[in-house]
Amino acid sequence: MSQLTLAKALNAGLRRAMEDDDKVVVMGEDVGRLGGVFRITDGLQKDFGEDRVIDTPLAESGIVGTAVGLALRGYRPVVEIQFDGFVYPAYDQIVCQVAKMHFRSQGRIRVPIVIRIPYGGGIGAVEHHSESPEAQFAHTPGLKVVTCSNPVDGYWMIQQAIASDDPVVFLEPKRQYHATKAEVDTTRTPDPLFRSRVVRAGGDLTLVGYGPTVSTCLDAASVAAEEGRSLEVIDLRTLSPLDIGPVLESVRRTGRAVVVHEAHVNLGMGAEVSARVTEECFYSLEAPVLRVGGFDTPYPPARVEESFLPDLDRVLDAVDRSLAY
Repeated sequence: MSQLTLAKALNAGLRRAMEDDDKVVVMGEDVGRLGGVFRITDGLQKDFGEDRVIDTPLAESGIVGTAVGLALRGYRPVVEIQFDGFVYPAYDQIVCQVAKMHFRSQGRIRVPIVIRIPYGGGIGAVEHHSESPEAQFAHTPGLKVVTCSNPVDGYWMIQQAIASDDPVVFLEPKRQYHATKAEVDTTRTPDPLFRSRVVRAGGDLTLVGYGPTVSTCLDAASVAAEEGRSLEVIDLRTLSPLDIGPVLESVRRTGRAVVVHEAHVNLGMGAEVSARVTEECFYSLEAPVLRVGGFDTPYPPARVEESFLPDLDRVLDAVDRSLAY
């Protein structure tokens, strides 16, 4: 086992996938010689060559469009979108081609593409570098959308996404890239890709997060425990398909739920989770399902992003309000 950051774990996962299948190619802006802005692809071009780790022009639509062609010819392209806010020039290709090709061909054609997107805030970046577009992709039939929150999941989930015959939008919480280290056992059997997971057991309230907010939820649970409150924390891991089962099972026990994400609360993933919980657990609920997330504004300048992001205090405030009902 190795102690790895999320960035190093993703690099190791990509490397193993490329070793296991020579049809896996990595492509994107600066992914080769530079090793990516966040160094996720560091060293891969040196070891696998320029034909498999390809530095592309700054043209996201062209990058994804080329990946579609490669997938149709039997390759498994892994596309890096350098920052979340840069994905929109490729949105037409992703929604109109990547997501629909299998359906359009009545199942005869598959496009096993992985689109890696560093997302979320907390790094003090400029405009278009800290967005959370996950709901837009989760709302698109034909796309699978997953997000890792820790090094262990990063290592395994990237390999599982590459092995999938369906297109996967793979969201990487950039502020977690170098935040912590964890032991990554490369020999164990990993959890399935499209499954949520309880990461801390509790009985008073269900706290649901994914990607960058899982660590915030765990911190909130630790603080609440000091006050005698037991919070169960669930990492969704998969946004489409949404594995709601563990959430429903938990809420039927706790009677309360708070959903946390960095994206805007309005029409975000929390809205879908809240609706599903209310539909399925209505008679178990002791309080309304509450949501904590970004405000309904464009992502703010770096100097005030801490006021925009859901932090420990805002999560605990929602917990207090829920438990007060």
